[in-house]
Amino acid sequence: MTSAISDYKEKTFTPPSGGRGALVWACRILVALLFIFSGLIKANDPLGFSYKLEEYFEVFQVTFLNDLALSMSIILCSLEMILGFALLIGTRVNAIVWGLLLLIIFFGFLTFYSAFFKVVQTCGCFGDAIPLTPWESFGKDMALLALVLVLFFNRDKITPLVSHAAEMRWLVAAVVITLGVGMYTYNFLPVIDFLPYKVGNNIPNEMRTPPGAVPDEFELTYSLKNKKTGESKSISDKEYLKSGIWKDASWQIEGDPERRLVKKGFEPKIRDLGIQDSQGNDYTQELLSNPFYNLIVVAYDLKHTNADALDRLNALAINLTQNYNIRTVLLTSASPADAVAFSKQHHLAFEIFHADGVPLKTMVRANPGIMLLKNGTVMNKWHHHTMPDYDGLVKKYLQKP
Repeated sequence: MTSAISDYKEKTFTPPSGGRGALVWACRILVALLFIFSGLIKANDPLGFSYKLEEYFEVFQVTFLNDLALSMSIILCSLEMILGFALLIGTRVNAIVWGLLLLIIFFGFLTFYSAFFKVVQTCGCFGDAIPLTPWESFGKDMALLALVLVLFFNRDKITPLVSHAAEMRWLVAAVVITLGVGMYTYNFLPVIDFLPYKVGNNIPNEMRTPPGAVPDEFELTYSLKNKKTGESKSISDKEYLKSGIWKDASWQIEGDPERRLVKKGFEPKIRDLGIQDSQGNDYTQELLSNPFYNLIVVAYDLKHTNADALDRLNALAINLTQNYNIRTVLLTSASPADAVAFSKQHHLAFEIFHADGVPLKTMVRANPGIMLLKNGTVMNKWHHHTMPDYDGLVKKYLQKP
């Protein structure tokens, strides 16, 4: 029996020996932690990752999968964390390494496709915590692929850190915990909010470009043709002016110039928010500069919103308006006709305004979600599962100390 225990310890806890052993251990730890981190960051905001999946579904014309985007988001986040954890403890090595290899090849294809064809400009690899350009994402995936290949060709050197009897308990625990994280953040908002509408942020400040900020730098390319010789060539706007070719009447510009981004300048965190009434009148500044409390209910999609939650919010809005003259607003991307019909059906007391669905999805990861604004600052926000009650809201924000 002593001999068997010694054999097990020797098999499971063999320290790295030599250059290759140390390399495998380094790759193992790095890959495992990167996959766990990547999955955890996305699981912090599974609804946001599902929006990214829908972008890919549209690119590849498989929009019939949109209804599955949220479930796929939670499962993919969980899978990343499970694979990373399983690699770390060294269980089911062949299956885990194969899974890591196939997953990174798949991600690599998506990021290359996004970068080369300029379709999805942020892959969501690390959620909104670490935004990456498509080429940065592809480079990250290729570096990770190299590490995974080291593990793939040396998987016989990956030794387990737990006993065979315990590994199933560890894996079951990992599945339950990782899926639980995604379900929790979906139902109760992200634990850490990386979005520009997070609590404490002033929305007008996030929309503003500071004085002296460097703008984007673009280059124009002209297509020229010589009327006499028939020669064609392309030339940049700087070369066009510097060379003086514009003085030569035999050269003419054909078509529209091609505009290319040369250097990225300053970009405000919020650049796509515009709030209008049903007639198209702009109310963005009026709502965001209100020095008093505004209760903003965000329901970007009225067809799939939680109607029961809206009914409860409507009762809250009526009490707040009657007793404290609080302005209560419903923001939606629905058409004015659909919004009016929905309002009449549910006897809503909100003022109804309209905005594009993209910023509304970013404001609150819920449908509906609730934001409390004062002078454009996000004082608090809630998922409809955790909406505040009237007495609690009054006591915390409206009653004078």
